[in-house]
Amino acid sequence: MRKKHFRAPVLAERYPLALLAGLIDVFLVLGSAFLAYYWRFGTWSMSERYEIATLALVLLGILCQTMVNSYGSWRGRRLLNRLGRVYTGWLIAFAMLFGLAVLLKVSVNYSRLWVISTFALALVAVTLFRLSMFLLLRFVRSHGKNLKQVLVVEGQTPSAELDAKLPVLPEDGYRVAHRMTLRHTPEWLEELEEQVIQTGAHEVWLCLPLQEGEAIKSILHGLRHLTVEVRFIPDLGDLPLLNHQVSHIAGLYALDISISPMDGPARLVKRLEDLIIGSLISLLILPVCIGIAIAVKATSKGPVIFKQYRTGINGRRFKVYKFRSMEVHSEGNGQVTQAKFGDPRVTRLGAFLRRTSLDELPQFYNVLQGRMSIVGPRPHALAHNEHYKDLVESYMKRHKVKPGITGWAQVNGYRGETDTIEKMQKRVEYDLWYINNWSLWLDIKIIFLTVFKGFINNKP
Repeated sequence: MRKKHFRAPVLAERYPLALLAGLIDVFLVLGSAFLAYYWRFGTWSMSERYEIATLALVLLGILCQTMVNSYGSWRGRRLLNRLGRVYTGWLIAFAMLFGLAVLLKVSVNYSRLWVISTFALALVAVTLFRLSMFLLLRFVRSHGKNLKQVLVVEGQTPSAELDAKLPVLPEDGYRVAHRMTLRHTPEWLEELEEQVIQTGAHEVWLCLPLQEGEAIKSILHGLRHLTVEVRFIPDLGDLPLLNHQVSHIAGLYALDISISPMDGPARLVKRLEDLIIGSLISLLILPVCIGIAIAVKATSKGPVIFKQYRTGINGRRFKVYKFRSMEVHSEGNGQVTQAKFGDPRVTRLGAFLRRTSLDELPQFYNVLQGRMSIVGPRPHALAHNEHYKDLVESYMKRHKVKPGITGWAQVNGYRGETDTIEKMQKRVEYDLWYINNWSLWLDIKIIFLTVFKGFINNKP
């Protein structure tokens, strides 16, 4: 048997990009401070105390950027995620510098205009620098340069998720050099080792089902003589996922497969969004609500506001408020009959209110209470939840977040009566997509779409 010559795959040259980015940040912040000083005082000759403040800002900025790991590799990372780290680092640095100035009682010695201008110019400068680098790297990589070669190990069924990502992998800095189907034999492990050497792979991606734990151990042992990086990308295609990510919990690494995204800073951002936008809208619609209340009272007997229990976040019940759009009637215990087209229970005014979604305006009070959000999955009647939770896959996962007045499903046409399982499945599908992809900008987009096309609907 011939003797194998083990050698590590030829890795791409490691340029000191982190050091370069740090140096450029130093010059950008220095330039921002001097430019702000010129605008404020009309001279480039900065006084000593401003020089000390600028130097402190630069040192704190680089330290904080290092702490939040904004100088780490951007390869395969989302742009907004990386920019978020950059902003976090500089905001912490400015906050520390401001706190130090207040503590030393020297803040009155500095121009507020200079401080604000330096802050704004520095953020703009580092953002433009990061964007330029991001676009430059994407351009270079899209032309086959600066790519890491990847060898993929798959199960008997090729990874559909990887297939979908293949066209855009080069933009993220990767290229699949070879794909191998897992076999449980010593000969296959030798073949894997040879392929890593021949292809010069920088990384091995194990796109395998969770039950292949023993195979993963064998692969790691088989590659022990090589310096190739190995990543486990579990094939979770058969699992209904929600906000899946890797977390560090109690000193343990956990693969989250069904977790609410509304936690920590996201919960605060979502609540501030609801309070600020909800308060503004509540003031604007107050005259409309008063007019509707008078019209409801004048055209039919019964209360102006209809109250009904719905399921909120984490399965907790709450009362939802709507303008009454039906004649007062009673149904059997636990029974809720959905309104249908031509339903005799709906009043003439109620039909207009439901068609234009004006009956839902009182739910902004639910938003201010904190029981609903402006944007989120629409809350269903308790009886409907009991009916659909066993019929629609992952139905109850839509209650991982607060229900909303409008949502991604609604602006995509899935609103009103759900008289078939297929309609409810599509609504839940859109709701879960929203939960998985939530962001402040997505909420603003949905609110915008609701204003322009979401009010008029096919609601019976």
